[in-house]
Amino acid sequence: MTTDWPTADLDPVLRLRVMAAGLNSVMYADEYIDAPLADVWSMASDLEGELPHLVPTLSAFHVPPGPEERKQVWAYSLFRHRARFEVLLQPGWCLMQSKYVVGGMAAVAEGSGTRFAVLGGLRQTRLTSLLTPLRPLGRSRGLRMIARARRRTALRRTAPHAET
Repeated sequence: MTTDWPTADLDPVLRLRVMAAGLNSVMYADEYIDAPLADVWSMASDLEGELPHLVPTLSAFHVPPGPEERKQVWAYSLFRHRARFEVLLQPGWCLMQSKYVVGGMAAVAEGSGTRFAVLGGLRQTRLTSLLTPLRPLGRSRGLRMIARARRRTALRRTAPHAET
Protein backbone atom coordinates (compact mmCIF):
# COMPACT_ATOMS: atom_id res chain seq x y z
CA MET A 1 0.00 0.00 0.00
CA THR A 2 1.41 3.38 -0.97
CA THR A 3 1.36 6.38 1.33
CA ASP A 4 1.40 8.92 -1.49
CA TRP A 5 -1.88 10.79 -1.75
CA PRO A 6 -3.13 11.83 -5.20
CA THR A 7 -3.08 15.48 -4.13
CA ALA A 8 0.69 15.33 -3.65
CA ASP A 9 1.07 16.16 -7.35
CA LEU A 10 -1.29 19.14 -7.20
CA ASP A 11 -0.01 22.65 -6.59
CA PRO A 12 -1.44 24.32 -3.46
CA VAL A 13 -4.02 26.45 -5.33
CA LEU A 14 -5.35 23.48 -7.28
CA ARG A 15 -5.41 21.41 -4.08
CA LEU A 16 -7.49 24.14 -2.37
CA ARG A 17 -9.86 24.27 -5.37
CA VAL A 18 -10.34 20.49 -5.17
CA MET A 19 -10.91 20.76 -1.43
CA ALA A 20 -13.50 23.51 -1.98
CA ALA A 21 -15.38 21.31 -4.44
CA GLY A 22 -15.23 18.33 -2.10
CA LEU A 23 -16.45 20.36 0.86
CA ASN A 24 -19.10 22.05 -1.26
CA SER A 25 -17.71 25.20 0.36
CA VAL A 26 -19.56 28.47 0.64
CA MET A 27 -16.54 30.57 -0.33
CA TYR A 28 -13.81 29.89 -2.84
CA ALA A 29 -11.96 32.33 -5.07
CA ASP A 30 -8.54 32.62 -6.65
CA GLU A 31 -6.97 35.50 -8.47
CA TYR A 32 -3.64 36.80 -9.71
CA ILE A 33 -1.70 39.20 -7.46
CA ASP A 34 1.03 41.22 -9.14
CA ALA A 35 3.67 40.56 -6.47
CA PRO A 36 6.26 37.81 -6.00
CA LEU A 37 5.17 34.63 -4.24
CA ALA A 38 7.59 35.31 -1.38
CA ASP A 39 5.93 38.67 -0.65
CA VAL A 40 2.36 37.39 -0.90
CA TRP A 41 3.05 34.33 1.23
CA SER A 42 5.01 36.36 3.80
CA MET A 43 1.86 38.43 4.28
CA ALA A 44 -0.59 35.49 4.21
CA SER A 45 1.42 33.27 6.55
CA ASP A 46 1.59 36.03 9.19
CA LEU A 47 -1.68 34.74 10.59
CA GLU A 48 -1.60 36.66 13.85
CA GLY A 49 -0.64 39.96 12.22
CA GLU A 50 -2.59 39.78 8.97
CA LEU A 51 -5.59 37.43 9.23
CA PRO A 52 -7.68 40.01 11.15
CA HIS A 53 -7.05 42.41 8.24
CA LEU A 54 -8.13 39.80 5.69
CA VAL A 55 -11.23 38.52 7.52
CA PRO A 56 -13.39 41.46 8.62
CA THR A 57 -15.23 39.50 11.34
CA LEU A 58 -11.98 38.59 13.16
CA SER A 59 -10.68 40.84 15.89
CA ALA A 60 -7.68 38.65 16.74
CA PHE A 61 -6.03 35.37 15.82
CA HIS A 62 -3.58 34.21 18.51
CA VAL A 63 -0.85 31.86 17.28
CA PRO A 64 1.55 30.32 19.81
CA PRO A 65 5.23 30.90 19.04
CA GLY A 66 7.33 28.14 17.57
CA PRO A 67 8.36 26.62 14.27
CA GLU A 68 5.79 23.80 14.19
CA GLU A 69 3.66 23.36 11.04
CA ARG A 70 0.63 22.29 13.10
CA LYS A 71 -0.64 24.52 15.85
CA GLN A 72 -3.68 25.04 18.05
CA VAL A 73 -4.73 28.69 17.78
CA TRP A 74 -7.55 30.85 19.05
CA ALA A 75 -9.68 33.07 16.85
CA TYR A 76 -11.69 35.92 18.36
CA SER A 77 -14.54 37.54 16.51
CA LEU A 78 -15.80 41.11 16.66
CA PHE A 79 -18.94 39.63 18.22
CA ARG A 80 -16.97 38.34 21.25
CA HIS A 81 -17.06 34.70 20.13
CA ARG A 82 -13.94 32.61 20.22
CA ALA A 83 -13.03 29.35 18.56
CA ARG A 84 -10.08 27.02 18.70
CA PHE A 85 -8.60 26.17 15.31
CA GLU A 86 -6.13 23.54 14.29
CA VAL A 87 -3.84 25.14 11.73
CA LEU A 88 -1.54 23.47 9.23
CA LEU A 89 0.82 26.07 7.82
CA GLN A 90 3.31 25.12 5.09
CA PRO A 91 4.93 27.09 2.28
CA GLY A 92 2.07 28.17 -0.01
CA TRP A 93 -0.56 26.30 2.01
CA CYS A 94 -2.65 27.12 5.09
CA LEU A 95 -5.55 25.02 6.32
CA MET A 96 -7.50 26.15 9.40
CA GLN A 97 -10.22 24.00 10.99
CA SER A 98 -12.42 24.54 14.00
CA LYS A 99 -15.29 22.37 15.17
CA TYR A 100 -17.64 24.10 12.70
CA VAL A 101 -15.54 26.04 10.18
CA VAL A 102 -12.89 25.25 7.57
CA GLY A 103 -10.74 28.01 6.09
CA GLY A 104 -7.75 27.98 3.84
CA MET A 105 -5.32 29.99 1.77
CA ALA A 106 -2.95 28.86 -0.95
CA ALA A 107 -0.44 30.52 -3.24
CA VAL A 108 1.72 29.55 -6.20
CA ALA A 109 4.05 31.50 -8.45
CA GLU A 110 2.45 32.51 -11.74
CA GLY A 111 4.67 34.38 -14.16
CA SER A 112 6.21 37.29 -12.27
CA GLY A 113 3.35 37.30 -9.74
CA THR A 114 1.28 34.95 -7.60
CA ARG A 115 -1.97 33.01 -7.93
CA PHE A 116 -3.64 33.37 -4.50
CA ALA A 117 -6.70 31.40 -3.36
CA VAL A 118 -9.01 31.49 -0.35
CA LEU A 119 -11.55 28.99 0.96
CA GLY A 120 -14.24 29.20 3.60
CA GLY A 121 -16.89 26.70 4.54
CA LEU A 122 -18.80 24.91 7.24
CA ARG A 123 -18.02 21.38 8.34
CA GLN A 124 -21.69 20.40 8.79
CA THR A 125 -22.64 18.61 5.58
CA ARG A 126 -26.35 18.48 6.51
CA LEU A 127 -26.46 22.25 5.89
CA THR A 128 -24.97 21.97 2.39
CA SER A 129 -28.28 22.24 0.54
CA LEU A 130 -29.21 25.35 2.52
CA LEU A 131 -25.87 27.00 1.70
CA THR A 132 -25.89 26.36 -2.06
CA PRO A 133 -27.70 29.64 -2.89
CA LEU A 134 -25.00 31.55 -0.97
CA ARG A 135 -22.16 30.38 -3.24
CA PRO A 136 -22.26 33.43 -5.58
CA LEU A 137 -22.12 35.69 -2.52
CA GLY A 138 -19.25 33.58 -1.18
CA ARG A 139 -17.25 34.04 -4.39
CA SER A 140 -17.60 37.81 -4.15
CA ARG A 141 -16.56 37.67 -0.48
CA GLY A 142 -13.55 35.59 -1.50
CA LEU A 143 -12.59 38.11 -4.17
CA ARG A 144 -12.86 40.92 -1.59
CA MET A 145 -10.58 38.94 0.72
CA ILE A 146 -8.07 38.57 -2.12
CA ALA A 147 -8.31 42.33 -2.79
CA ARG A 148 -7.47 42.92 0.89
CA ALA A 149 -4.54 40.48 0.56
CA ARG A 150 -3.33 42.42 -2.49
CA ARG A 151 -3.46 45.70 -0.51
CA ARG A 152 -1.80 44.19 2.56
CA THR A 153 0.99 42.72 0.41
CA ALA A 154 1.58 46.09 -1.27
CA LEU A 155 1.59 47.83 2.11
CA ARG A 156 4.16 45.41 3.52
CA ARG A 157 6.34 45.78 0.41
CA THR A 158 6.47 49.58 0.88
CA ALA A 159 6.61 49.62 4.70
CA PRO A 160 7.50 46.22 6.21
CA HIS A 161 5.37 45.28 9.20
CA ALA A 162 3.20 48.40 8.89
CA GLU A 163 0.01 48.41 10.93
CA THR A 164 -3.29 49.68 9.50
